Amino acid sequence: MKEIKTEAEFEQAIASEKPVVVKFYTDWCPDCHRIDPFMPEVEEAYKDKLDMVAVNRDTLPELSQKLDVFGIPSFIAFANGKELVRFVSKLGKSREEIEHFLNRAVEVYEGLKQA
Repeated sequence: MKEIKTEAEFEQAIASEKPVVVKFYTDWCPDCHRIDPFMPEVEEAYKDKLDMVAVNRDTLPELSQKLDVFGIPSFIAFANGKELVRFVSKLGKSREEIEHFLNRAVEVYEGLKQA
Protein backbone atom coordinates (compact mmCIF):
# COMPACT_ATOMS: atom_id res chain seq x y z
CA MET A 1 0.00 0.00 0.00
CA LYS A 2 1.52 3.30 -1.08
CA GLU A 3 2.19 5.75 1.72
CA ILE A 4 0.97 9.32 1.08
CA LYS A 5 3.36 11.85 2.64
CA THR A 6 2.01 15.22 1.41
CA GLU A 7 -1.34 16.84 0.66
CA ALA A 8 -0.20 17.23 -2.97
CA GLU A 9 0.37 13.46 -3.20
CA PHE A 10 -3.05 12.92 -1.64
CA GLU A 11 -4.77 15.23 -4.15
CA GLN A 12 -3.00 13.48 -7.02
CA ALA A 13 -3.97 10.03 -5.72
CA ILE A 14 -7.68 10.80 -5.27
CA ALA A 15 -7.91 12.50 -8.69
CA SER A 16 -7.71 9.06 -10.30
CA GLU A 17 -10.69 7.90 -12.32
CA LYS A 18 -10.23 4.45 -10.75
CA PRO A 19 -11.58 4.43 -7.17
CA VAL A 20 -8.93 5.04 -4.51
CA VAL A 21 -9.45 3.99 -0.90
CA VAL A 22 -7.43 5.94 1.63
CA LYS A 23 -6.62 4.18 4.90
CA PHE A 24 -6.00 6.61 7.76
CA TYR A 25 -3.91 5.23 10.61
CA THR A 26 -1.24 6.08 13.18
CA ASP A 27 1.80 4.17 14.40
CA TRP A 28 0.52 4.11 17.99
CA CYS A 29 -2.99 2.79 17.21
CA PRO A 30 -3.48 -0.86 18.33
CA ASP A 31 -6.55 -1.32 16.11
CA CYS A 32 -4.53 -0.10 13.12
CA HIS A 33 -1.89 -2.78 13.75
CA ARG A 34 -4.58 -5.43 14.26
CA ILE A 35 -5.64 -5.12 10.59
CA ASP A 36 -2.06 -5.10 9.22
CA PRO A 37 -1.73 -8.90 8.85
CA PHE A 38 -4.67 -9.27 6.44
CA MET A 39 -4.60 -5.93 4.58
CA PRO A 40 -2.10 -7.07 1.90
CA GLU A 41 -4.45 -9.95 0.98
CA VAL A 42 -7.44 -7.61 0.91
CA GLU A 43 -5.55 -5.12 -1.25
CA GLU A 44 -4.55 -7.90 -3.66
CA ALA A 45 -8.14 -9.18 -3.89
CA TYR A 46 -9.45 -5.72 -4.88
CA LYS A 47 -6.54 -4.50 -7.05
CA ASP A 48 -8.53 -4.73 -10.29
CA LYS A 49 -11.42 -2.68 -8.86
CA LEU A 50 -9.66 -0.02 -6.78
CA ASP A 51 -6.33 1.27 -5.54
CA MET A 52 -5.42 1.66 -1.88
CA VAL A 53 -3.13 4.21 -0.26
CA ALA A 54 -2.31 4.99 3.36
CA VAL A 55 -2.14 8.28 5.27
CA ASN A 56 -0.56 8.50 8.70
CA ARG A 57 -2.85 10.90 10.56
CA ASP A 58 0.09 12.15 12.62
CA THR A 59 2.06 13.01 9.46
CA LEU A 60 -0.83 14.93 7.85
CA PRO A 61 -2.99 16.14 10.76
CA GLU A 62 -4.46 19.09 8.82
CA LEU A 63 -5.68 16.79 6.04
CA SER A 64 -7.23 14.40 8.55
CA GLN A 65 -8.94 17.28 10.30
CA LYS A 66 -10.20 18.76 7.01
CA LEU A 67 -11.73 15.38 6.15
CA ASP A 68 -13.19 14.89 9.65
CA VAL A 69 -11.12 11.79 10.30
CA PHE A 70 -10.87 11.58 14.07
CA GLY A 71 -11.19 7.82 14.60
CA ILE A 72 -8.62 5.38 13.32
CA PRO A 73 -8.27 3.18 11.45
CA SER A 74 -10.64 4.81 9.00
CA PHE A 75 -11.23 4.46 5.29
CA ILE A 76 -12.54 6.92 2.69
CA ALA A 77 -13.10 6.04 -0.97
CA PHE A 78 -12.61 8.66 -3.68
CA ALA A 79 -12.85 8.81 -7.47
CA ASN A 80 -12.17 11.80 -9.71
CA GLY A 81 -11.34 13.86 -6.62
CA LYS A 82 -14.76 13.34 -5.03
CA GLU A 83 -15.64 11.32 -1.96
CA LEU A 84 -17.71 8.22 -2.71
CA VAL A 85 -18.25 6.69 0.72
CA ARG A 86 -16.54 6.55 4.11
CA PHE A 87 -15.98 4.09 6.94
CA VAL A 88 -14.85 6.43 9.70
CA SER A 89 -15.19 5.63 13.38
CA LYS A 90 -13.07 5.16 16.47
CA LEU A 91 -14.01 1.47 16.64
CA GLY A 92 -11.76 -1.38 15.54
CA LYS A 93 -12.54 -2.89 12.17
CA SER A 94 -12.71 -6.54 11.14
CA ARG A 95 -11.67 -7.96 7.78
CA GLU A 96 -15.33 -8.60 6.98
CA GLU A 97 -16.29 -4.99 7.77
CA ILE A 98 -13.46 -3.65 5.62
CA GLU A 99 -14.38 -5.94 2.72
CA HIS A 100 -18.03 -4.89 3.06
CA PHE A 101 -16.92 -1.24 2.87
CA LEU A 102 -14.74 -1.92 -0.20
CA ASN A 103 -17.65 -3.68 -1.92
CA ARG A 104 -19.86 -0.69 -1.12
CA ALA A 105 -17.24 1.70 -2.55
CA VAL A 106 -17.15 -0.29 -5.80
CA GLU A 107 -20.99 -0.34 -5.94
CA VAL A 108 -21.21 3.43 -5.46
CA TYR A 109 -18.54 4.02 -8.11
CA GLU A 110 -20.25 1.69 -10.60
CA GLY A 111 -23.58 3.40 -9.93
CA LEU A 112 -22.09 6.82 -10.63
CA LYS A 113 -20.49 5.59 -13.86
CA GLN A 114 -23.88 4.42 -15.12
CA ALA A 115 -25.72 7.60 -14.11
